This record gives sequence, C-alpha cells and structure tokens, in this order.
Amino acid sequence: MRVARIVLIVVVILGGLFVAADRVAVNLAENKAADHAQSSEGLSHKPKVSIEGFPFLTQAATGKLHDVKITAHDIAAGDGGESVRIDSFRADLHGVKLSNSFSRAVADNASGTAFITYADLTKAAPAGITVSYGGTDPSGRAMVKLAGTFLSAKLSVLSQVTVHNADSITLHAQGLPKAFTALGLESQVRKQIDFTTQLTHLPAGIALSDVSATPDGISVSATGKHVVLAN
Repeated sequence: MRVARIVLIVVVILGGLFVAADRVAVNLAENKAADHAQSSEGLSHKPKVSIEGFPFLTQAATGKLHDVKITAHDIAAGDGGESVRIDSFRADLHGVKLSNSFSRAVADNASGTAFITYADLTKAAPAGITVSYGGTDPSGRAMVKLAGTFLSAKLSVLSQVTVHNADSITLHAQGLPKAFTALGLESQVRKQIDFTTQLTHLPAGIALSDVSATPDGISVSATGKHVVLAN
C-alpha cells in the first residue's frame, strides 16, 4: 500500500511539473505569435493571442492547434485612401495547422468581428461629411446618418451600410431630399454622400459576411476557410 502511495505521489508531482511546463510553453508560443502578427501586419499595438485546449505541447507535437483566439485593438488604416481604422477585431480560429518550423500557420476555418466607431467612419468619409447613428427605419433595420453641406445647403440622409466585395463596406443613402432631386442633382449629391471604404490588415482568407449599425459604431462580421495566419 505504501508503495502505491509513493507511486501516486510521484505521478501527481510529475503531472504538476508537466502542467507547469505546458503552461510556460503555451505562454511563450502565444507571445511569439502576437509579436509575429504585430510585425507582419504592421500593427501599432500588440494583439492578444490565446491558444485554447490542454495540453498545448501535445497539440504542438502533432502540428495542429484545436482553437486559437485573437484580439486586436487600434488597427491602423492601410496606405490606401479608402481604408478605415478598425477600433477592435476578434477572431476565433479552429484547426490551425503549423508547418515550416512553425513559421506557417493556416486555420481550417475562422470567424471574427471588427468594430468601427463613427468617429473613424467620419475620417474615412468624403470631406465635410459626418457619420453617426441614425436609429432604425420602419422595418426595424438600424441605419447610419450622414450629414454635411452641398451647394451651401445642409444635407442629412439615412444610409444603409452593407458589405461590398467581401473586403469593404458601403454606405448608400436610402433616399435624398426632394430639394436636391427636383433639381436633378441626385447623381452629384450621391458622389459626395455615398462611399465605400476598405478594411485592411485582416488575415488572408477572411471575407466580410455581414455588417450592422449600433449606437456606438458599426459591427462587421467575417468568416473564412483555409485562413493564412502566418506565412
């Protein structure tokens, strides 16, 4: 009986040491992954990477991580004039395959959400246009309000926000005031009030799938398969 107790104690101690080693390893891996993501994507702030599941060492040995969560904030806009700053981005990655000495990582599938404030949408909008929450239309759909001036006259419209080409969002006015349309100025007004802006620094393979307006900003959903995280 005493031998059995000794064996049990040894197993428990070894198990504890394995857990400690595993946690150290996963913390190092998460930190390295975050550093690589920051440098490769040119992010101004280091993202948070969380590798789920236990044990991590076993997952690493097989070259495939079950689940990885990424959270990033203050993602700077790209070089293009049509890009926009992303306030926050969260992604859930499943089946992350590691290769090339862990320098390449591809997820079987992924989903995520990007949040953009109205202040940042205003910066991406045409000059003189302010973007804010517009409440809901008669059907209950949340709208975005765009306000500015055109030919020295005040202009305020409610716009729908939709996904465009899987990597951009478009704001399109539901309708224009009769004061402008009656003069045949709809085309000119829409050139100023309607616009499309691109989201940059998203992982390769991620495609925008939906967008909705909230009182504080817009929430953009994204999904993807065979998402390249590092290459």
